[in-house]
Amino acid sequence: MAPDLYKGPPRALCTYITIFLLLIGVTALTLWLVYRPHKPQFKVVGAAVYEFNMSTPPLISTTMQFTVITRNPNKRVSVYYDKLSTFVSYKNVPITPLVMLPPLYHRKHSTVAVSPVVGGTAVPVSLDVANGLVMDTAYGVVGLRLVFFGRLRWKAGAIKTEHYRVYVKCDVLVGLKKGFVGQVPLLGATPGCKVDI
Repeated sequence: MAPDLYKGPPRALCTYITIFLLLIGVTALTLWLVYRPHKPQFKVVGAAVYEFNMSTPPLISTTMQFTVITRNPNKRVSVYYDKLSTFVSYKNVPITPLVMLPPLYHRKHSTVAVSPVVGGTAVPVSLDVANGLVMDTAYGVVGLRLVFFGRLRWKAGAIKTEHYRVYVKCDVLVGLKKGFVGQVPLLGATPGCKVDI
């Protein structure tokens, strides 16, 4: 019977490999804790309505502009919005067509104001939505949702992440009366928008 010549790797080699893997893990964890990106923050601070017409069959033609403050809370990470679109909805039904926005670059720990103009084309809506808008404009209070969606990536130094989908919902109450054109007041406290990534 031949003697077993293989006795396994030397104990020192196993120790070095274990220490090396632990160091890589600790380094990766430290980098993640230092550079982990936080979600950007959005808040609507102004609104204007330049057109708001209803027709039969139920079509709504509106042109609106919202001023939105978006903040990058990261001190070491920049944000790139490569594709970003927006529209306005009422009771979860779009009342404006989709508008593509230009790419947006958000420096580290910075705040940017964007003022997209949405609408301009008639959009078909259900009779319930049309009646709800007629009643709300008669009262002078309309609940709207400004939606942003697209793709973003984070950049820390020379490292860029893969693309992530971003979905932002901004719920606002505006003081809108039928026939009024121009700046409309935001009613009540306007909370920050909900950002899902």
